[in-house]
Amino acid sequence: MKKEITYNDLVAMNPCYTPDEIGITKGFKMPVVEFIKEYRDKVKSKYDIIWVICRNDYMTDKDLRLFAVWCAREALKLVDNPDERSINACDVAERYANGEATDNELTAAWDAAWDAARDAARAAARDAARDAAWDAARDAARDAQIDKLITYFK
Repeated sequence: MKKEITYNDLVAMNPCYTPDEIGITKGFKMPVVEFIKEYRDKVKSKYDIIWVICRNDYMTDKDLRLFAVWCAREALKLVDNPDERSINACDVAERYANGEATDNELTAAWDAAWDAARDAARAAARDAARDAAWDAARDAARDAQIDKLITYFK
């Protein structure tokens, strides 16, 4: 597991923009947590930090799964009366990450969660969009996700 990020690492990821555009130049090398803290507000989108860090180069499969579960649970907090299928999928995925659920259980929970997501999408399509509110919520969620990522490196 890499503990540092280098300019060459970033370039090898084939980002949409060059590291130079945010002040990272050849020879750059920085510990992961310092990188996150230093560049979270310098990147074009906070998602870029998540895109860089959420890789097997920097996180274990277990940590990646647990982070995904955390993100899903945070998203469910934004929903009035979240579907039990989605909550169950989070529970099963967390158990799976911890070696306490089978592949079959995970697949069944995944399928049920997708059914719930499709049902929710159809319902949401009938509602009016609130673009500005969602933009603000997404930015807040990205900040929370980045803060959570830092905890995996302490």
